[in-house]
Amino acid sequence: MGSDTSRGAAETAAWLARNTVDCLPEGGLERKLAAGRPLRVKLGIDPTASDIHLGFTVVLQKLREFQDLGHRVVLIVGDYTARVGDPSGRSSTRPVLSSAEIDANALTFQEQALKVLDPNPQRLEVRFNSEWLDMSMSDLFALMRTATVGQILERDDFAKRYAASQPISMLELLYPLLQGYDSVAVQADVELGGTDQKFNLLLGRDVQRAYGQPEQVIMTMPLLVGTDGQLKMSKSYRNYVGVTDAPEDMYGKTLSIHDEQLGNWYELLLGVPSPDGMGPRDAKRALARAIVERFHGAKAARAAEEAFDRVHIRHEVPDDVPIVQWTLNGGSVHLPALLAQAFGISTSEARRNLAQGAVRVDGRVLPPESLDVGADQLADRVLQLGKRRFARVVFPDWVPPAP
Repeated sequence: MGSDTSRGAAETAAWLARNTVDCLPEGGLERKLAAGRPLRVKLGIDPTASDIHLGFTVVLQKLREFQDLGHRVVLIVGDYTARVGDPSGRSSTRPVLSSAEIDANALTFQEQALKVLDPNPQRLEVRFNSEWLDMSMSDLFALMRTATVGQILERDDFAKRYAASQPISMLELLYPLLQGYDSVAVQADVELGGTDQKFNLLLGRDVQRAYGQPEQVIMTMPLLVGTDGQLKMSKSYRNYVGVTDAPEDMYGKTLSIHDEQLGNWYELLLGVPSPDGMGPRDAKRALARAIVERFHGAKAARAAEEAFDRVHIRHEVPDDVPIVQWTLNGGSVHLPALLAQAFGISTSEARRNLAQGAVRVDGRVLPPESLDVGADQLADRVLQLGKRRFARVVFPDWVPPAP
C-alpha cells in the first residue's frame, strides 16, 4: 500500500474518481483508503454473452487502476444471477439462457477479462455467486426482508414498465437483492459498474447494512457509445467491438465510429483527450491503431492498417482470401445459395445484400436482379460481401468452354 501512503488518501481518491460519473457517498473512498489496508473492489459480471466488448473494458480499466495501487479486485461471475437476468436498462424481460450456455460464457469471460486485469492472485480473486446464492429458503426470506416492494419499484426501468403495464417477473424484482448479497458474501469495500447499475450498487449498501457490514463505496463509469453513434455498446445492438475480434475487424469497426464519438472513445478507452490539430480521419486511424495494439500487439496493428488500406483505399484484394468450393449443377449458380455457403449467412440475408448492392465480383457491383449467374462469370473470381468479407470461388468440376 506504499502508493496510497505516499500520495495521501485524499489525492489517491481524487485520482481514482477523476473519470467516474458517481463516487458515493462523498468522501467515502477517501475514508476507506485512509484505513491503510488493501481494499476489496468488486465487479459482478453476468455471463449472458460469449464475448467482452470495448465498452466493458472501461470498467475493467478502472479495476486495473485499483490493482496497480495494491488493492484486490474481486471479480464475481454471476452464474446464478445470469439465470435471473439483470433488468438494468431493459424494457422487457431478458431471455433465459441454458446452464450450458452460461457455464461456457463464464469461462470465456474470465479469459477475456485477464486481457485487462492483473492475474496475480494477490490482486485478483475470481468467485462464482453460486457459492452463496444456492441458499436455503430461510436465508432467502431473510434477504428479501432487507428491502420493500416500493423501494424496488422506484427503480427507473421498473417504474417505466409498471406504468406501461408491461410484465415484470418476480425474479427480476429479486435480482437487485441478489446482487447486493454478493457484496455481503465477499465483504466488498468498493463496487464498480456502469451508470445503468447505479440503483443496484446503492441497494448493495442497504443490504450490507442490514447484515451488519460496513457499506461499500459505489463508483459508476460512463457508458461507451457503440459504433452506431446512438446506443451504448452492446452485443444485443450489434454496435460493438469485441476484445477478441480479429485485428482487421477491430481496426475497421473503430474507423466506422461517428466523428462526434472521438472524444468519448479517446477518454474512456485511452484515458487521453482526442488529439488537437488532427482531423477526424487521422484521429480515428490513430485510435484504431492504439486499440488493436492493446489487444493484439504493435505488429498486428500495423498489419491491420495495411490490410485496411489495401482493400478500402487502394481497392486491392486481400492476400489471404479464403476459398469457397462449389459443385455445379448446370451452367449457372444460384447466387443467394453461394453467398450463404461462402459467408455463413442465410439465403434471405444474401438476397437482402444483393438488393442493397452490397455484393461484388472482382470489384464490380452485381445488380439486384443477379440471382442466377453463369459459372464463367464466377470461376476463380473474388466474391465480396460488404466492405470486409471476401471469398474466391472455385468450381472443382468446371471445364471452361472452348474459345
